[in-house]
Amino acid sequence: MLHIALDSLCHIIDKAREFQAKEEVVIPDSPSSPTEDWALQILADHSEDYSLREMTQAIGEMSQRQRAELIAIMWIGRGDYSLDEWETAVDDAIGDYSLRAATYLLAHPMVSDDLEEGLLALGYSCQE
Repeated sequence: MLHIALDSLCHIIDKAREFQAKEEVVIPDSPSSPTEDWALQILADHSEDYSLREMTQAIGEMSQRQRAELIAIMWIGRGDYSLDEWETAVDDAIGDYSLRAATYLLAHPMVSDDLEEGLLALGYSCQE
């Protein structure tokens, strides 16, 4: 079902958790205006962060399908889609979401937990 290696997914989850666990990383719940692109600002403010660089590099090396699956896993993990809607979620993630996957994922404060939940729903685990 997945086109992403489990070890790659677990690496991305670990790096997202490391990055977002740092005190200086503050992700607002919502932008103050519709034109404010605060997710890109977060990435720019922490461009020298090793965890962030590793995560964005790993995601950048993925194919568009793999990036779409990564986003779909997060959506399933947070309950936006059911497991039966897997292909629909992947299809919905292809395009702008998959092109800006790292930015989009890091804009969600619970991304590492949501990715883990999505993996569990799909029958995978980073604990294996």
